[in-house]
Amino acid sequence: MSVDDFPVTDNSTAASLAPTAIASPVESVALWFVALAAGDEEYARISAWLSPAERARAARFGREHLRRRYVIGRASLRKALSDTLSLLPGAVPIVRGARGRPRLDGIAGVDFNISHTDEVALIGVARGARIGVDIERADREVNADGLARKFLTTAEQATLAPLGADGRRERFLRYWTCKEAMSKATGDALSAPFRRLNIRLGDAIELLEGPDAYQPPYWRLYRAAVPKGYFGTVALWSGQPTETSRSSLG
Repeated sequence: MSVDDFPVTDNSTAASLAPTAIASPVESVALWFVALAAGDEEYARISAWLSPAERARAARFGREHLRRRYVIGRASLRKALSDTLSLLPGAVPIVRGARGRPRLDGIAGVDFNISHTDEVALIGVARGARIGVDIERADREVNADGLARKFLTTAEQATLAPLGADGRRERFLRYWTCKEAMSKATGDALSAPFRRLNIRLGDAIELLEGPDAYQPPYWRLYRAAVPKGYFGTVALWSGQPTETSRSSLG
């Protein structure tokens, strides 16, 4: 199956749902920022884009606002992919791959990922690499010191030490978005070796050290140009060393 196997028809029903395209750090990646809100009429329309499996998952949410947030996020993802692939949103062939990581069935060379935080989402679509994205509210309250001991390397923890409480919290969240984005690219999720991923935060983001699939030559990390008040990271996993693996935003 390929993109050409799907008919391209009038996509006017998708016009009212428009994830906001944001600047991408690299040509092979497209990014969108999404507000997870919709009126009842629009919500009813875009709900029809979801697959039976997606609708079944939505029905399992115990709270209405969580169900609506999931449906709007999934519909927004389908809209972003439909624009990329020239398909109707409901025709985008999203399936669950290895370890439950979503992928496109029968369409090679295009990968995608989505991350939610409260009422917004970040969507990334990449060509030629696996992508993971993560977004967090900059004011999210976390136990930075305790989580740093659990998830950060000794070198990363040392960069938190000179900072005040807010500075440590924000720096932890920046590290976390990097590691979470990487774990979403591989599909490892919370089983990823977070404590062994050593990241340097500067004008550019660089993975300095990691085991197995997380070795530095396989990875490129970028800040996402999300609105003020959020932190976002894009992780690209090549699966093999490349000369550009350590390239940065500059």
